[in-house]
Amino acid sequence: MKPRPQPLDSIDQQLIALLRENARAPTAVLARSLGLSRTTVQSRLERLERSKVITGYSVRLSETQERGAVHAYVMITVKPKHASQVEREVRKLKDVRVLQAVSGAFDLMALAVTDSITDMDELIDSIGELDGVERTTSSIVLSTKFQR
Repeated sequence: MKPRPQPLDSIDQQLIALLRENARAPTAVLARSLGLSRTTVQSRLERLERSKVITGYSVRLSETQERGAVHAYVMITVKPKHASQVEREVRKLKDVRVLQAVSGAFDLMALAVTDSITDMDELIDSIGELDGVERTTSSIVLSTKFQR
């Protein structure tokens, strides 16, 4: 049985929203934004980390750094009983940043990022050639309007 998610009060939710905008924001800045003391915010962060509500922090590259990179969503249809095998193989592909199980016409959706269209074409072909993959459909990202 999976553990139940910890209930979050409105301050926890606001704190998490601030961290989504800038996970490296100093505790003092977070405290000021929330109208709380620095020690209260630090205690909340420690509790959220200890209880695995917050499991890590990540890096988002600037648009300038990502300029020229090709982003695509690759929808994957998997043959019956091959999902875990396909997941293991896709996990090995360094240019796949996210793999999610989805409802609808496809079984999995991957977010892939490569240096060029040629690299993306090769990556999508390699996903399609994995044992257990029935077919793929992809959509190239033209622009990102916002990201949290």
